[in-house]
Amino acid sequence: MASLWVGHRGTVRDYPGFSPSVDAEVIRKAIRGIGTDEKTLISILTERSNAQRQLIVKEYQAAYGKELKDDLKGDLSGHFEHLMVALVTPPAVFDAKQLKKSMKGTGTNEDALIEILTTRTSRQMKAISQAYYTVYKKSLGDDISSETSGDFRKALLTLADGRRDESLKVDEHLAKKDAQILYNAGENRWGTDEDKFTEILCLRSFPQLKLTFDEYRNISQKDIEDSIKGELSGHFEDLLLAIVHCSRNLPAFLAERLHRALKGAGTDEFTLNRIMVSRSEIDLLDIRAEFKKRCGYSLHSAIKSDTSGDYEVTLLKICGGDD
Repeated sequence: MASLWVGHRGTVRDYPGFSPSVDAEVIRKAIRGIGTDEKTLISILTERSNAQRQLIVKEYQAAYGKELKDDLKGDLSGHFEHLMVALVTPPAVFDAKQLKKSMKGTGTNEDALIEILTTRTSRQMKAISQAYYTVYKKSLGDDISSETSGDFRKALLTLADGRRDESLKVDEHLAKKDAQILYNAGENRWGTDEDKFTEILCLRSFPQLKLTFDEYRNISQKDIEDSIKGELSGHFEDLLLAIVHCSRNLPAFLAERLHRALKGAGTDEFTLNRIMVSRSEIDLLDIRAEFKKRCGYSLHSAIKSDTSGDYEVTLLKICGGDD
């Protein structure tokens, strides 16, 4: 399972000489002592991979008959607590919970739905759907259906199904064909055939889409982004633009999200925690590089100037170095 959530460009790696029983005991002492020893908690949880943290969770439960996440919740508070609990949550369950939060209460957080569903691989999506059902006894599709509508709903459901092609092989003939279909469905007709956009953008692999968008430019003399903006609107438009952005450069898409979460009045911790934790073992190094390229300053420095206390310390450890 872990391999689904581990890439080659993460900032967090397996800790050498790892002992779950030693870590569980040290964590227990850090929580049980007079006043919590946050420094110790941070150094252990940020320096272990998620797979290793899951072994600590098991060990902790076996030794003390308690859920580590419950003890963390009982002892910590605020954004720091959310971040530490996120670190000890299995990735598929973490994403499932983020999706649930995006759909809970009044108003749906469409941005979060879009971000999660466009950036996860098909295999990850299948694992997330399973976790969602296990945790909430409801299918992810049902919840998406009741919280969204129209073409936006259709596209989200297609993504949630995890049917995007994952192969790295590209087919030039198919790219030409798809580009023509997109052109005929949008620029080249009265009214737009939204289903064709959903079908192609939600099912083809990212490398394939990249080629298709090049072909599209040849046919229509326009970038696909401009056509989408001209032809579509609302959350459906946002979703398709996110897919285009991800197919061109996924780390840049997430770097832009981090930039938005960290700038202006108030920090968007929901987004910040999610991206930092969920990408820490996959491609956070690339996201950092894109962030620097885009903003002219490092992700490290942005976190430093925008957060504080133990929360800041933990985020900086996950971030790794300064660029």
